[in-house]
Amino acid sequence: MGRIARSEKVLLVGDNPFHNISHLSQQRTRARGDSLVNPSCAADLVLTSVANGANGFMFSVSEETLSILSVISKKGEIERLSLYPIVPYAYEYVRLATQTGGIPGLAKRFAKQIVTSGNLRAIINGIRGVTRTDLVSLMKTYVTYERSRIRSSAGKQARLESVVLHEIVTDMALALNLEWFFRAYVDFVSRMGAKPGFNTCNFAYLANKLDEWGIDPSDTVIVAPFNKVGFQMNPSRTDCEKALKGLRKPALIAISILAAGYLKPEEAFGYIAGLPNVKGVAVGVSKEKHAVQSFRLLEEVLNKSV
Repeated sequence: MGRIARSEKVLLVGDNPFHNISHLSQQRTRARGDSLVNPSCAADLVLTSVANGANGFMFSVSEETLSILSVISKKGEIERLSLYPIVPYAYEYVRLATQTGGIPGLAKRFAKQIVTSGNLRAIINGIRGVTRTDLVSLMKTYVTYERSRIRSSAGKQARLESVVLHEIVTDMALALNLEWFFRAYVDFVSRMGAKPGFNTCNFAYLANKLDEWGIDPSDTVIVAPFNKVGFQMNPSRTDCEKALKGLRKPALIAISILAAGYLKPEEAFGYIAGLPNVKGVAVGVSKEKHAVQSFRLLEEVLNKSV
């Protein structure tokens, strides 16, 4: 596959299709079939996207996506991707909890995985977290462990640009006003050499709270829905756009830009191109044709706004 000129925007392949997830329709999910779950097929779609303008991969850390990274690494293509993992993969942990006897069983399984991984830093932080009931140490344990899983699958040459906190955790901590948690997360991930990221469905509230706490939102990556019809934009499209305009520099990775397929690519991409402070976008693709057309058009439209 040949390369084309790279956009200055971050153009990420999203992983929802590889998990058979559609935010709008279960029927659409079933219609996709199981082919995208195959790591080789999914890896080919990612690399096709890269050949047509994409420059990164945003993914929930799961066995499926780790297998995709492994295939790309074995093909010698992993250095072409900037990686934006989202942790934790909530759906996987819910499933495991039901299989292992609830939270206690899940905790035992998780502890065993950390010990068998041989990651000394994670083990030490984990012991400290349990003995002192130290939630910050437990958070560090988990993030360190997930990073080691990514490195094991993607290889040492992989570029871990950001570690993004899943919206369930972000929005719960936000609702509880846990300033200390956000500060600890930003500090720890920054020390890892990656950009601290937050996935949220409450962009305006998060951006305003970070600014209130003295954490520059522009020093983070905020992953949030942005689209022409306001789908999943809370509390409103107007409030989200106002908060975006108030950022000091680009920090937004826009997701759900097609509003789960409601919008046509041309109008969806045009809307994003007209917004300020957009660092990039993430788009899921389910077919080679979609990968080629979506990222070529994205690069063309977004380049005009740079």
